[in-house]
Amino acid sequence: MAYPGKKRKSFDTPKHPWQSARMVSEVELIKKYGLRNKKEVWKAQSTLRKYREEAQELLAESAESELTGHLRKEADQILGKLKRYGILKEDADIDDILALSTDAILERRLQTQVHKLGLARTLLQARQFITHGHIAVNGRKVTVPSKMITKDEEMTIDYYGGSPISTESHPERPDQIASSIAEE
Repeated sequence: MAYPGKKRKSFDTPKHPWQSARMVSEVELIKKYGLRNKKEVWKAQSTLRKYREEAQELLAESAESELTGHLRKEADQILGKLKRYGILKEDADIDDILALSTDAILERRLQTQVHKLGLARTLLQARQFITHGHIAVNGRKVTVPSKMITKDEEMTIDYYGGSPISTESHPERPDQIASSIAEE
């Protein structure tokens, strides 16, 4: 019997290891989002694949008849989760899940959001700030750059109170943040 707390692989690797077009697109995603390795790209792709498979199953059921009962509830749960994370727009339906790209998932990572909010100069610096414990979400320190951020949590991302970077005069703090706080 296996250890109950043992983690399992949360992603699928590509079926063919040496496809140049796929490899180039993965490297572009790594550079664009400041990822550590291709495993993070594969995790995002696997997450997206899971949502697409669920949507395809629901669409297949709705082709036979209208979604009712537990199928309607399941569709609402999937749509609700994707809307809460800001991956889908508020007026989206099940068909819109099939049109999503890996970029939509990678945009909602904490690392990307820290950079977009201007708390770090680069994506790599955002990753460093998170792993070193300088970033907080809802006032709680978060050290996982791949954490998915909901739209509500997005407004609560800030420097951790006990971090030296939370002081306005810290040299690694981006200029626009330091100047905007000084104006207040």
